[in-house]
Amino acid sequence: MDTAQALAFALFAFVAAVTPGPSNAMILSTGAAVGAWRGITCPIGASLGMGVMIVLSAFGVGEIVAAAPKVVIAMKMAGSLFLVWLAWQIVNAGTFEADGQGRATGFLQAFLFQWLNPKGWLVALSAGSTYLVPVQYNQISGALWMGTLFAAAAFPAGMLWLAMGALMASLLRGERSARRFNIVMALALAASVVLVWR
Repeated sequence: MDTAQALAFALFAFVAAVTPGPSNAMILSTGAAVGAWRGITCPIGASLGMGVMIVLSAFGVGEIVAAAPKVVIAMKMAGSLFLVWLAWQIVNAGTFEADGQGRATGFLQAFLFQWLNPKGWLVALSAGSTYLVPVQYNQISGALWMGTLFAAAAFPAGMLWLAMGALMASLLRGERSARRFNIVMALALAASVVLVWR
């Protein structure tokens, strides 16, 4: 992958990662619940999870999964249930405490969540088909470069969402405003279930 292609892919990765979606809603809620410092493992897990997904999709795993209807349905069901569960957790998160003792989505949860994230699958499949040119480049090194670049570009995008969540929490100290924020975030996350079944 030459410099121009690397820059083009890094820009694609940042834009794909920074746009709204279930993963960013999870990161935003984590920032609101525990602050940017305690919540940093969430965007790390999300960006590395997407990086690994990009690598495996470049090797054709995404196409294999997409070609197996029963596997796709099982993943959609698991993803939908997880999104609804996460939305329920957000609704019941309570107020934002000044000491940041809320419930955070950790590294492993954020990493594994990418495999149930419909936006993540769409990005991974389009990245492999658009940017990997196996005739011109070694497929293994190309896939590893893509995964590494995506994770590197996705992390600052996730940090933006984490920081926005932490900023919102500092403005939403009251019980009523925190409750409204939690409900809005939970509804947005629950509504993303529709994307899973499109």
